Amino acid sequence: MSQPSPQPGKPSLRLPSQDPAGQTPPDPAMEHPRVAPESVRASDAEREAVVERLRVASVEGRLTFEELTTRTEAAYAAVTRGDLETITADLPGMGAPGATPAPLQVQRRFSAIMGDCKERISGRIDAELTALAVMGDVVLDLRGAQVPTGEVSIVATAVMGDVKVIVPDGVTVDLSGYAFMGSRKVQVREAAPGPRVPVVRVQAQAIMGDVKIVDDEHHAPVRRALTNWWEDRKGPQG
Repeated sequence: MSQPSPQPGKPSLRLPSQDPAGQTPPDPAMEHPRVAPESVRASDAEREAVVERLRVASVEGRLTFEELTTRTEAAYAAVTRGDLETITADLPGMGAPGATPAPLQVQRRFSAIMGDCKERISGRIDAELTALAVMGDVVLDLRGAQVPTGEVSIVATAVMGDVKVIVPDGVTVDLSGYAFMGSRKVQVREAAPGPRVPVVRVQAQAIMGDVKIVDDEHHAPVRRALTNWWEDRKGPQG
């Protein structure tokens, strides 16, 4: 028995069993593997949520000012959800029971009169700090401090002396004030443009003295260079 001839103007129909390869056409939806969740692009809202989570962790004393700065910068630069998950991998979820806030930084006035004052602050900063150097030197290291608001305000006065403030790498510095026969300097790596990162605001008065704000890289350039050299020498850890 012969097969019926196709009618003019009508497409011929072919059953799956009549396919030359003997197979039905593949489903286009199955041609590409499912994208892993950690490879999904992060949104601005998700980045802001991680930054808020970091702020809460700082309030609870889980992150130092240096860690808060580094992770906040990384959060704003994150591309995927996997990048964001890495940043908060060692922190409890937002629904976890709250922790006791970090101890308050009770001492807020630091003075050196014909002498030296060096302080590495590790307490919780929630008020303005004051540094006064008169024919002496004051050094304030903020890298280990707890900064719940992500912002530190300092009034620095140097009269024939020096005030140095050490801040984490990547922090934004807002310097104001004046210098009379002295200098006001900021030596920090410029923060990436875009969303606000942790900020240190310094109101400086330098009279025949210096007020300087430096990050870790400029505070100890030789030590940083040696550390980088050693890390490069070790290479990736297998």
